[in-house]
Amino acid sequence: MTGGGRVLGVAAVAVATLALGVPAAAADPGDSREVGYDVSHPQCGAELPDRPAFAVVGVNGGLATRPNPCLAEQLAWAAAESTGEVAAQPRLQLYVNTANPGQVRDRVTTWPARGRTPYGRCEGDNSRACSWQYGWERAAVTVEEFFVPAAEAAGVDPDPGHHTWWLDVETANTWQRGSAPARARNRATLEGMAARLSATGAEVGLYSTHYQWRRITGVVPEDSPLHDLDSWLAGATSPRGARAACLREPLVDGGEVVLTQYVVDGLDHDHSCGS
Repeated sequence: MTGGGRVLGVAAVAVATLALGVPAAAADPGDSREVGYDVSHPQCGAELPDRPAFAVVGVNGGLATRPNPCLAEQLAWAAAESTGEVAAQPRLQLYVNTANPGQVRDRVTTWPARGRTPYGRCEGDNSRACSWQYGWERAAVTVEEFFVPAAEAAGVDPDPGHHTWWLDVETANTWQRGSAPARARNRATLEGMAARLSATGAEVGLYSTHYQWRRITGVVPEDSPLHDLDSWLAGATSPRGARAACLREPLVDGGEVVLTQYVVDGLDHDHSCGS
């Protein structure tokens, strides 16, 4: 889950992984029927695992504005191959890239010019209102223009409300920086994305590491819509580390850690907490 813009900084991420700066483990102590996998544009053309317990497919192509060119094929793989061995995890889940380019809005064509938001009117400026609107619009495009057509082509349920969606929050994408107000604007963007996805009836969660999450969002207040969302934690390098990560704090106090990730031979493996 990596992007191209760099305002906040770049995580040391392998091209074919979403390990968020963590190197792949040299060996896998042994997968079980309960292991899931997540894939996206770096795996285009690659042979994907047989019979994952569940799968998480990236809808974007590394940037919030770009589609995954292999989305239909990967959705079809997830639907056909996932076994559903882990009752707590839907067989097919989705993740989306996130960003907030408000500090460099003169360099992008997607910054909103207007909109009514929980933070007031967006007038095209670098504000919490326009940050929220940006998130809403990016999620809307991701759902309507990227996911739905690909799902229909793959023969997968195209109703976004029938799927779990994870917001992929990484420093490799473009974020505002340098102050508490900048982090508040970043939170507003994620709130806008979550609101658009939740409006479909979908379950929404948060993917990141604690370091990157805090650097991008700061402390999430209790009145934020992000506060009660569950966490998918990256950063482990082995199945044992992934199991231990289930006991860590969630990204936001109101949620729980329900998934953890580790990388083996360049492939992202996912462990369901409590399974």
